[in-house]
Amino acid sequence: MNSTKPRLIAEDDARKWCRTVPGMRTRKKIYAFVAAGIALFVLPNIVAGTLAPGQTRADVVFSDYGTLASNLELTRRLLSPLTAALLNRELLRSGRNLASQAVDLAAERFLLYVPSERPARGYGLLVFVPPWDDARLPQGWGSVLDRSGVIYISAARSGNKESVLGRREPLALLAAENAIRQYPVDPDRVYIAGFSGGSHVALRLVLGYPDLFRGAILNAGSDPIGSADVPLPPKDLFLIFQSSVHLIYVTGDRDEAHASEDLMSVRSMHHWCVFNVESFLEHGLDHEVATAAALLRSLGALTSSSLPDPVKLSACRSSLDAAVRGDLQGVESLIATGQMSRAQKRLKSMDERFGGLAAPGTVDLASKLLRP
Repeated sequence: MNSTKPRLIAEDDARKWCRTVPGMRTRKKIYAFVAAGIALFVLPNIVAGTLAPGQTRADVVFSDYGTLASNLELTRRLLSPLTAALLNRELLRSGRNLASQAVDLAAERFLLYVPSERPARGYGLLVFVPPWDDARLPQGWGSVLDRSGVIYISAARSGNKESVLGRREPLALLAAENAIRQYPVDPDRVYIAGFSGGSHVALRLVLGYPDLFRGAILNAGSDPIGSADVPLPPKDLFLIFQSSVHLIYVTGDRDEAHASEDLMSVRSMHHWCVFNVESFLEHGLDHEVATAAALLRSLGALTSSSLPDPVKLSACRSSLDAAVRGDLQGVESLIATGQMSRAQKRLKSMDERFGGLAAPGTVDLASKLLRP
């Protein structure tokens, strides 16, 4: 092997290596990226033919990897700063690197639906993350997509059984980037959606990629943000998320468990200064994908979205900034007085809670704790 090329981790070695990383949750996150780097792929010369308006294809193949779905960007946007730093440090120590991309596009298939008429300002785009394995268009959605001028795209083999970091998230991003390159898409109408487990993935993606997705339809699946499972992205991205992204929660009124999830997620959004949020229940539905009427209502709300109150947003952001500064100072005081164990626990909790809002401060403090 050429010594100038990255040394990749074999799958068995990856499992053994990740067992040495402390913390089960952190090990799982890091292994997803390590496993994604098992092989480098030769980019095939395959181009998906552009569909005519009103057509659907379930076997579309793309060849453009773009930049947003790279392992580097996934790490930066979707992992907490300390988890990302730990991954990078351990890879550097081992002398190994991840592959640039998580998936081989030549082996992937996407379902693509192009509406019957193109809007004057360009198509909207809806990337859908499913809970099932096949790529499909939910019943009745085609007529709504036609009426709204929205392209629909969904990846196969992107269901709940697949790796979130290793497949579901990069596939959704690759779908978006390739559709945008092949069709005249209005950047103000690029949305992501998901149902059930796919909705949880869609929330992580709209949070980490607010510069791509301007809104999300979260159908019967949601989480609070600012946690170990859904960390906040880098501050510059989170500011965009707060000010520009519109979230729509839609769940069946008989689906009580997921309706409760929505309530907790909405409260979390308000706590983190995300106010452009709407939630509604579909009458008579249990845990079922949104109806065509709910999709129409959701797309209409996203299209007519307004900006949050700047005064309210500014005051809320100031409060969060003060909380971050206070916690950073608390950790610094513990380090200065030699209370390293307490400092480490508080720093870990802070990283999970504030994520990218507290970086690079948390990363700098972690480096101090590692010094002999």
